[in-house]
Amino acid sequence: MVDLRLPKLPDRTPVKVNIQVSPQLFADLVQYAALYKEVYGQEEAVVDLIPSMLGAFLDSDRGFTKARAGGR
Repeated sequence: MVDLRLPKLPDRTPVKVNIQVSPQLFADLVQYAALYKEVYGQEEAVVDLIPSMLGAFLDSDRGFTKARAGGR
């Protein structure tokens, strides 16, 4: 078998999650999307930004990162 440097890609099948947010949080998300458009010059829907926002949050949470690395 050939030894490739790139490992087999993980499952990338999207999982749909439905959530409800407060009116204030939704307003903040809409405002964030508007600022995103202003900064990057590209309009993105709130629902398209949320997965990246959640990923960035989890990546920046030191407690979660330590717990995940420790096998918890």
